Amino acid sequence: MTEYAVRAEAIRKRYGDTYALDGFDLAVRTGTVHGLLGPNGAGKTTAVRALATLLKLDGGRATVAGVDVSRDPRGVRSLIGLTGQYAAVDEILTGRQNLEMFGRLFHLGGRRAALRAGELLERFDLVEAADKGVGGYSGGMRRRLDLAASMILAPRVLFLDEPTTGLDPRGRGEVWDAVRSLVANGTTVLLTTQYLDEADKLASHITLIDQGRAIADDTPAELKNTVGGDLIEVVVYESRELPAAAQVLARVASAPPGTDPETRRVHAPVADRVAALTEVARELRDRGIAVEDIGLRRPSLDDVFLRLTGRRTEAAPAPEKTEVAA
Repeated sequence: MTEYAVRAEAIRKRYGDTYALDGFDLAVRTGTVHGLLGPNGAGKTTAVRALATLLKLDGGRATVAGVDVSRDPRGVRSLIGLTGQYAAVDEILTGRQNLEMFGRLFHLGGRRAALRAGELLERFDLVEAADKGVGGYSGGMRRRLDLAASMILAPRVLFLDEPTTGLDPRGRGEVWDAVRSLVANGTTVLLTTQYLDEADKLASHITLIDQGRAIADDTPAELKNTVGGDLIEVVVYESRELPAAAQVLARVASAPPGTDPETRRVHAPVADRVAALTEVARELRDRGIAVEDIGLRRPSLDDVFLRLTGRRTEAAPAPEKTEVAA
């Protein structure tokens, strides 16, 4: 087994005059979850489709499980699984019937398909719902069944393209548990997502992609360390107060403050967290700047993306604070 389950070297994919992938590099270690993050249109799905042999590359070289994507696409397909953004299961059939159907489509034969369906139902904690119609499943159960279907042939590499889109927190947690189980059993997972907390919880390594190129590649912790230490974050009541609040933060910050007019937030990294927070709170009050919230928090992956691209990802949730002061 090779050290890297997926390798891409300067791969390109063009649509007309536009490059969806423009010299994209990727290295996914075997037996890990690797996150591929970026905003809509960054090239995430194009990269997955190209690596899964659904698109032909216009340049560069890529291998999956040691097999060249362009030279031997059929060989690659025999080693991978792919789960798209939306569950591809039949709602009329039961969970068991769905898996047996997929097994037959993969030429396992009736007996082997039934055995494999039973194994996967148990692995993905779907035994109790196995003989119920999928139309009555929750969103998380459907996604787990979809993941099970992608594992019919026990692929060495599984591509997950935004697997928790539209799920509630419980459903997302169920999918996360299923992904962890897959990796524990030896599957390598390439996960694309816009939910940065998802990548932070699941991935041991992350690649940030923007405009078809990798702009950062490291562990979640090291990526967040590039932003600095603790951040002071202020939410003002009125957007017109943002410049004044930024001036206040600039006095104590170790780097220029960042602002987000849509959420009326301004934030900046600081060295002495408690002293800086006290000073900022006092000066905001003295200058008459109305504040909705103020607090300290650790850097997030969204802060990394903001630092590198000058914008946040579309799906980034509001960050959680570790301490709050009035």
